Amino acid sequence: MVEYYPNLLAGQRLRASTLRDMLPMTARKTSDTSRTATTTAVADPHLTFDLVANAVYIMDGWIKFDGPAAADLNIDWTAPSGTLGEWAAMGAGNGQVVSANTTPALIADTQSSRGYLVRTESTDITAARSFGCLGTGLAPLTAVIHGTIRVGSTAGTYSLDWAQLVSDAGATTLYTDSWLRFVRIA
Repeated sequence: MVEYYPNLLAGQRLRASTLRDMLPMTARKTSDTSRTATTTAVADPHLTFDLVANAVYIMDGWIKFDGPAAADLNIDWTAPSGTLGEWAAMGAGNGQVVSANTTPALIADTQSSRGYLVRTESTDITAARSFGCLGTGLAPLTAVIHGTIRVGSTAGTYSLDWAQLVSDAGATTLYTDSWLRFVRIA
């Protein structure tokens, strides 16, 4: 089924608010954010959105990050009560297969203790996923994010929350120009 938002009718008067609702919402990091020695995911100061009740959005984005190989990056989300949907990100796996000191190995069992070469599975819209880091100061990594968000009867803030997966004294950083985009489709 093709969905249109808003569903404009012939002769309908267009208001500025209707035209604004038709535009994608984009949040871009305007400065780097670093976190050290914490596994408590909190909202990124730049990557938050106000969502409308009973709306459906598609989401995409690009996150650039680095951090200690022992810490990795844990991405989580905060959503209004009753929000449903799925998200996925194409990014470096975590565990022993992602390291500056070992050769990556592709294995058939994607849930073994060796970790993931590339993380691609679908995840509940408010569930966390972790991604590997190669080490601070080495080549930053990226995660490409996609998802669908169905907001329930409660409007509110949707935010990308993040922290280190394993507490480490070295900084894990989300970099300037990382971005998320939301497009309302229903």
